[in-house]
Amino acid sequence: MSGSSRPLPQWALDASLGIFVHWGAYSVPAWAEPTGALGAVPDDEWFAHNAYAEWYANTIRIEGSPAARHHAREYGGAPYADFLDAWRAEAYDPADWTRLFRAVGADYVVPTTKHHDGIALWEAPGAGDLTTVARGPRRDLIAPLADAVRAEGMRFGVYYSGGLDWAFTDFPPHRSSDDVARLRPTDAAYNAYAHGHVADLIERFRPELIWNDIEWPDAGKEPGPHSLASLLARYREVVPEGIVNDRWGADVWDYRTSEYDHATENEAGPGWEHCRGLGFSFGYNRVEDESLTLSPRELARLYADVVARGGRLLLNVGPTAAGEIPPVQRRTLEGVAGWMTDVKPLTIGRRPLAADEVEVTDASWWRAWATPDGVVVIADGPGASVHVRDGRPVVVVALPA
Repeated sequence: MSGSSRPLPQWALDASLGIFVHWGAYSVPAWAEPTGALGAVPDDEWFAHNAYAEWYANTIRIEGSPAARHHAREYGGAPYADFLDAWRAEAYDPADWTRLFRAVGADYVVPTTKHHDGIALWEAPGAGDLTTVARGPRRDLIAPLADAVRAEGMRFGVYYSGGLDWAFTDFPPHRSSDDVARLRPTDAAYNAYAHGHVADLIERFRPELIWNDIEWPDAGKEPGPHSLASLLARYREVVPEGIVNDRWGADVWDYRTSEYDHATENEAGPGWEHCRGLGFSFGYNRVEDESLTLSPRELARLYADVVARGGRLLLNVGPTAAGEIPPVQRRTLEGVAGWMTDVKPLTIGRRPLAADEVEVTDASWWRAWATPDGVVVIADGPGASVHVRDGRPVVVVALPA
């Protein structure tokens, strides 16, 4: 059951892989400490040692943080907005991105349209010069990606930071999760601003998925012309098979999400979604080398684990400021593409198996799920022996080398 009491459309139940794209002015400094996964680093350490490069604007404001020292040393403490002016996106080729995403087997693609830094990647109404149309790249970066995604036969979604906008407010930096909950814009003015943005995204792009983040302004949770209820009612009208995630701070969601090691209690039921980057960051972090990036084998294992438990994997790529998929990320995606070509058709109509439905021996690691045609087993090593309780056909696929 979803928060909106709507069953997930069949496309979302059959989908198993989405591509998240975090690209913004934070891709210019492209720096964060690779301290670990969200949920695995204690909260009282996370914010000053944030592994998310897309949080750079917040982390550099925490006095004494490694990011603040890095920013002073490399940029002389320049205002964060300078990175928008320095961002050129000169190598941006959305058709190249989407060919790669399609080769990996992606079902849908979700770019950030506005992250917490408040910079919109399209001509967002009321945003003034805080857009990539007014400054920096000097163009809409979302429309050509939407067209390229759909030209490759994938579905198009949008990410929007409804709960945080550091350019709209002058709150002190977030130093804890309590600060994130407490120091966020909740008033009617910000609600009207965010409402206008998401309404514009709906009308322009007809996204099949809206991925809101952190929260939604409290003023929008009340009835009225700028209410969240009216916004989503319009969305349901325009995109009948569109879905929304669970990060609105209101009971309006279609599916639950987890992120790295955070909110793993949401990994249950049909159509839940796990998101993470190829490294510890979503935005491009130039510090993350091959040793800090999932290998093709590790990615295949992650994907099999999520799929076997009934979920979808929303895997993030973080392009460089120029608009290139970093070689270390491309290596993994291209390396797993052949394996995904074989496995993706075996995920349609899947359901998790009960513990007593299948027994696998002679494998150090394995995951399995049921399909209308039988049972699929992903195993570490080629010699796995599989016994299915009712004798259904079995397909065994080894992890990539």
